[in-house]
Amino acid sequence: MTGTLQLRLVLHADDLDGALALFRDALGMPAELDLTTPTDDGDARVVVLEAGRATLELVNTPQRDLIDELEVGRPVSREMRVALEVDDAAAATDAALAGGAVEVAPPTRTPWGSLNARLETPLGVQLTLFTQVEPE
Repeated sequence: MTGTLQLRLVLHADDLDGALALFRDALGMPAELDLTTPTDDGDARVVVLEAGRATLELVNTPQRDLIDELEVGRPVSREMRVALEVDDAAAATDAALAGGAVEVAPPTRTPWGSLNARLETPLGVQLTLFTQVEPE
């Protein structure tokens, strides 16, 4: 059996500059790779941003509903949500809002000892910014 070496989440961005303004500039995810390839349809561009350690979190429907209730107070989740652990959830939320995200719920304390904010990104992907303030 071979081990997995990296988890890479690939998101399509019609407005790549806007996505970079949010994730790279506002949330501080440095570019690991920025590659442009000329094509007949225009320049094809990929930017890979570093996000620290990656995990794959699988939740069943009752857990998804519980997270929505605790973070937002109502059902809002889709089939996929991106969660980023940050140093300061409140400051990162402010930066993300300035970078183009829309607040779904402000930073909220969870029973798991974290401070979580829920945002909607211009990419149409929900984003949770969280800071672990107590041991899980």
